[in-house]
Order: sequence, then C-alpha cells, then structure tokens
Amino acid sequence: MSDAGSTHANAQSPNGSYTLIEILSQPLCWKSIFSDFEKTGELKNIAKEFSDVPEWLFIGCGSSYYVAQSAAATMTTLTGRRAQAIPASELLLFPELALGGRGKFLPILISRSGRTSEVLRAAEFFREKAIPTLGVGCATGQALEKLVTRAIILPPADEQSTVMTRSFSSMLMTLQALAATIAGRTDFLQAQRTAVPKTAEVLLSTLPQQVHSFVGKHRFDDYVALGQGGVYGIACETALKLTEMSVSYGQSFHALEFRHGPKSIVSGRTLIVCLLSESGYSAEVEVLEEVKRLGGTTLVVANQAESRAKKSADLLIELKAEVPEAARLPLYVLSGQLMGLYTGLGKGLDPDNPRNLSRVVVLEDEDPREEPTHAAI
Repeated sequence: MSDAGSTHANAQSPNGSYTLIEILSQPLCWKSIFSDFEKTGELKNIAKEFSDVPEWLFIGCGSSYYVAQSAAATMTTLTGRRAQAIPASELLLFPELALGGRGKFLPILISRSGRTSEVLRAAEFFREKAIPTLGVGCATGQALEKLVTRAIILPPADEQSTVMTRSFSSMLMTLQALAATIAGRTDFLQAQRTAVPKTAEVLLSTLPQQVHSFVGKHRFDDYVALGQGGVYGIACETALKLTEMSVSYGQSFHALEFRHGPKSIVSGRTLIVCLLSESGYSAEVEVLEEVKRLGGTTLVVANQAESRAKKSADLLIELKAEVPEAARLPLYVLSGQLMGLYTGLGKGLDPDNPRNLSRVVVLEDEDPREEPTHAAI
C-alpha cells in the first residue's frame, strides 16, 4: 500500500504536530487503503474465505477494543449475524465467560502495532485450539501477522504519535468494508470509497478551527461522551482521546443510561459530548435537552440536526453525510480527536507523547492477571 500521510513534522516541530498531521491525513489515508483493496482483491478473498462464519468475535485493547465495539455493531447491522466485542484481557482471564455457549465463530484480533501482549496471547490461545483467526493491524512483519490464519495490514494508517487517530478510523473502516463485502452491500462500499472521505475533507477544512476556538473559550473539570448503538464505541474512544491527550477525566456512557445516576456530575464545568445517531435521534435529543436544563455545556455531533438539537448545543458539528448510517461512524471520531489535541495543548502538554503512555503495551513474562500499564495500542 502507498504510504498516505507519511510526511511528519521534524524533530523541532511544536507539541502535537504529529497528531494534528495524522488527524488531518485521514481522508487521504482511507482513499489509499480502499484503492489498494480494489487493486489486490484482498478484502474480497478474505470475505469469501470466511463467508460461512455465523458468529464474529472482535478482540482488542484500549482504542482497538473500541474499534471492535463499532465493528461488531456494523457486522450485525449489515449481515444480520451475531457479533460481539470483548477486551483481550477478558478472554485471557475468564475464557469460560467470553466463549461459553458459542458455536462456530471467527476471532478478529485487532492491534495497531501487531505487538500488543494481550492480543498476541489471545492469538496464541486460539492457535492452540486450532481455531482460525483474522488479524488486523497497521505495522508489517509483526508477531500478530505470524500468529493468525489471515491478516489485513494497513501501513498507510500507522502513526508516529502515541495515540491512535488515523489507525483507529482506518481499521474500523476496513472491518466495516469486510462486513459490507460479506453482505453484498456495494452501496456501502462505494460510500466508503468516495462520499465518506469527501465528507471528512469538508469537515476538516473548518473543524480544527471550530474546536480550537471552543476549547480556548472554556475550561472543564469533567468530560463525558454519550452514544448509542454503533456510535457507543466512538463515544468510548472520544472519552479516551480526551483522557490520553489532555490528561483529563473522561467517561463514556450509553446516552440514555446517563440519566441513571451519572447525570449528577452535570454542571457548567462539565462538557457533555453527545454523539447523536439517526436511529435513536429523538430519544437521544431528550437526554441532550435534559443536560442543558441541568446547566451542562454540550458539544453535539449529528448527521443532520433539527431545531431542538441546535438549541441545546454549545458547539454543533453536522456531518451532512449522505451515506448509510453505519458508514458515518468514522466521521464521528474526528471531533473527539481534535478536542483531545487542543485541550492537551491548552494545558501546555504534548499530545504526541502523553505522560505514562507508550505506543504499545508489551508485557514481559508477567502473569496476565497482573495489571498492565494502559496505553494506546
């Protein structure tokens, strides 16, 4: 694959330069990946090989686990087949809970680096049981690629910075494309190749300035990201981006679950990021309105917002993507990535190199039950 967006800032560049370049490079990266899929036929071959699998198990850690959540939702939405996401640690520590009652299934192991210890151990677990596996990553020649039955590697999506941005959206889109290929959804695939990157380009022409200005006018004590359905994984990733890049306290909830206790934290010093779906729009807007009545500050992302949402949004981001609902998921993550970046910069931090984190969690010979250091992987 050609290396889209590989031009990085030099060693003298200011804090956050790598991360900003990688966020802005996403549309070009997606185009490169899908162009290569068309040339190689790789995705079609993998879809054909696993076309009869009735159940899919998406496995990752950190951001890769949130990729798994949204990818599993898309697989079920497009194919009607059962799909679930679990953290690799859950499989390793409680395999009977993770796998009990399953029939034939395909584990999909997700790791940007291809070196994440828990994901590699999960791959070894399935290999010992002679269960075929599919690996998805961004770095070539790594251990995961050698442990799985088949692998999809996306070099254009790899990153210089610690946190996952274009790798997150690219691995998600790839897994969505696999689901669409299995389902025969040519409309979905066409949207991914053209309309989604084009929409992202339009958004990114103004979104960085909007988010930068918003961050400059506010200071928050807490951050909460809300979403439902396939968007929930993006809400989790949004909270994580804020936590990683700005060392802020971020939480994520299903939107309607926020009413059941967590809303007690709402105040003008709490930013509530509401990622409104289309399918659950009406019910989710009611939560948004309740947050505003309680005095919360809101950042709202919606495909098309009507008057109620507009009235309740302190910052409104409209995607305006004329594509199937699930195909919009990668677009929802852009605002959270930029919020994390500019909030971190506002605190005088370097979002390229967050404290206590590394690009990959590599454990030595510790017992997997030992608590690992958390990082973007």
